[in-house]
Amino acid sequence: MNTPFQANISNEELAALPLAQFPGRITVVDREEMLAEACAELMGRRAIGFDTETRPSFTSGISNKVALLQLSTPDHCFLFRLCKLRLDKALIRVLESPDVLKIGAAVRDDIKGMQKLRHYRPAGFIDLQSIVENYGIAEKSVRKMAAVTLGIRISKAQRLSNWEASTLTPAQQLYAATDAWVSLEIYRKLLSFK
Repeated sequence: MNTPFQANISNEELAALPLAQFPGRITVVDREEMLAEACAELMGRRAIGFDTETRPSFTSGISNKVALLQLSTPDHCFLFRLCKLRLDKALIRVLESPDVLKIGAAVRDDIKGMQKLRHYRPAGFIDLQSIVENYGIAEKSVRKMAAVTLGIRISKAQRLSNWEASTLTPAQQLYAATDAWVSLEIYRKLLSFK
């Protein structure tokens, strides 16, 4: 397959790219009564971006539970505060649906982290890291995959912030939404070369 993507990108080339962020609407889902409507919208999509965030632990051997689940359409990202909500049936339906593709990077780790909250049978997950090499791309980080495929730079400034904070700052919300959305955009770009 002949694609226009370069295999690698240097940090210098990456720094020269334009900064991009999620352009759509962000909904923070932190109350049970918000779940059904959010999940209904997601179940109506063929593919969505997927990511999770966990409060970082700076102590060896101690890890925290998944605090945030991000599921994004091209124009609407839902941030599910799993530190405030349980992983309920409506969300499980989305995660188990083979008809809704969930696109992310290193998804196995995210799935494993969420299964510590509640067991479910994951279906319809696509890991960008396992398919980009089919397009001649050697990069595996979301940031570098976005640079190579979309010609954009995304910020990682909020990665180590407190995802269990009582409220998420606008910067945290935008960072989290961008991470899920950009995975979907990378996937859509790759598909355009099939």
